[in-house]
Amino acid sequence: MAEPVASSRPTVSMTRDEVARLAQLARIDLSDAELDHLAPQLAVIVESVAVISSVAADEVPGTSHPLPLRNVSRPDVVRPSLSREEVLAGAPEVEQERFSVPRILGEEA
Repeated sequence: MAEPVASSRPTVSMTRDEVARLAQLARIDLSDAELDHLAPQLAVIVESVAVISSVAADEVPGTSHPLPLRNVSRPDVVRPSLSREEVLAGAPEVEQERFSVPRILGEEA
């Protein structure tokens, strides 16, 4: 059986007062119960960030996405399309060679 390996993870603790100070800086009003509840949760988050920071190496480039992204848009090429008359022929109402729709933002002209 293998011996347990000692964890090299840094241990972080956040006091209730530290959480209260962070809440004050962020202008978040927290109750006493919320402060007691959040202190251990924030400690886990800070500890996780510390672990990731300790693993990150200078020779490893930062990424914004785990998979390579590529642009999938097509080139903007002019090609035959419908004429204005053909498009407006299917409109329920036309006014001054444009689609006519009900006004919804006010009665101004």
